[in-house]
Order: sequence, then C-alpha cells, then structure tokens
Amino acid sequence: MQLKNRVAVITGAGSGIGRALAMGLAQRGCHVALVDVRPVGLQETASRLTDSGIRISQHLLDVASKEQVALLPEAVMAAHSKVDLLINNAGVAIGGTFEQTSEADFDQLMEINFHGVVRMTRAFLPLLHASDHARIVNISSLFGLIAPAGQTAYCASKFAVRGFSNALRHELLGSSVGVTVVHPGGVATEIARNAKVPAGVSVQEIEQHQKLAQKMLRMPPDKAASIMIQAIEQERARVLVGFDAKVASLLERVFPVAYWRLLARFMLP
Repeated sequence: MQLKNRVAVITGAGSGIGRALAMGLAQRGCHVALVDVRPVGLQETASRLTDSGIRISQHLLDVASKEQVALLPEAVMAAHSKVDLLINNAGVAIGGTFEQTSEADFDQLMEINFHGVVRMTRAFLPLLHASDHARIVNISSLFGLIAPAGQTAYCASKFAVRGFSNALRHELLGSSVGVTVVHPGGVATEIARNAKVPAGVSVQEIEQHQKLAQKMLRMPPDKAASIMIQAIEQERARVLVGFDAKVASLLERVFPVAYWRLLARFMLP
C-alpha cells in the first residue's frame, strides 16, 4: 500500500502510539485526521505536524459516544474529501481483578476499547469501500494473545478486538478494504500510569502494578509505530510488535493452558 497522498483517520492520536503513527504517516506524505478525547494532546500532535506539508484536521471526540462517532465521517470528508486508512488505536486500562472492578467501570472500558472500534468501523466502512485501496488497522494488545490475572476487563476487550478483526477480514476478502490487527507488546506509553484504579485496591497492589508496568513497557512509541506502518505498507493481516509479543504468541500456541506458569516468572516482580 502506497501511503503518499492517502488520508488516515487515527483515534487516540493525542499521545503515545497514536501520535507516533501520525508523525510516521506524515513523513510518508499521508494526510491525517487526528481524533482524541483530550484537546491538549490533540493540539500538541497537530503542532508537531505543521511543517510536514500534509493536510491535518483535528477532531475532539469520545469513541464511546455513538452520537459523536456518527457525525465524524462528515467532518473528515469536509476536511479531506476521502478516507483510505482507519486506525482504531484509542484505548484505556483498568487495574484490579474482576471482583475488584465495578460493572460500570468494566462496561466503560468495553465501550472505548471494543465498541469504539466497532462503531468507528461501521461509520467509516462506506467511505473506505469508496477508496481504490483502503485498510482498517485495529490495535489489540499483547493481552489479546495471553490473559494474565488482574487484567480481566482489558483482556476481554482486546481479545474481542482480535476476533472482530479476523472475522471482518474474512468478510471483506475480495474487496478493496483490507484488515490488519496489531498486537503491541510493552510499549512505553502512559496507558498503565493513566489506568483507573477501582476502589478497594490497596496502595501495595498499585505499587506492584506500576513496577510491573515499568518492567514491561520499554519499546519507544516511534519504534512501535514504524513497525506498524511498515506492516500497513506490506498489507500484513497480523502484526506482533516486540519480542515479548512474539514469545507470548508462540508459547500460547504451544502451551495454550500452561503458558502462564512459564510467563509469570518473567512478568511478575
């Protein structure tokens, strides 16, 4: 896929992987529609692209809102006249076990991490079909491959993104729209630090989680974005970002039940 003069819609573009993807695509001459729920981060990403010579539009939006997502395609078309690439990157995390996580918090995470992907795809698929060469890129996770304790809600959402992406790819086979699902390993973003902590979780548990996050989240976002963009250009169906994601995927396939006993010694502090 040649990215020059294409138009990409990127959710979660105000920081981390989303910002790095916007900057990497801009370097390839791809115009970008930046989508994020935080105005400061959105503006910061846009300001870094002002000298790139591409068209940039900013869209302040919560992917958990059906009404806001429904209005987004019209706004993007007004700014860019077409859409060739949809990158569903926005996501949040919640700490704590299933019993510690309230129903409201669990549902809200699913609204953003999974239903946000689905509604964005539904909203933009007609525009993508109008492109001669289009692609949907859904960001799952290392935790869409393996399922550690204490990540029930997050794993549920990321496994759902994986299943949705794979089935959608099969349904769109033969059309001009391809589907890529991405499983990043430990990328150094703010998602763990910004994770919501349920009431009742002890300070000790929070500190343990932060230590684990610091141990795992090491890859710079720009390196992760570079791997993803190369995969988009190569039209790959699945991308494992990082050695940790590759090892976890292999172990899960070979030891589908026992893999956690092997991984826990490396993942737990």
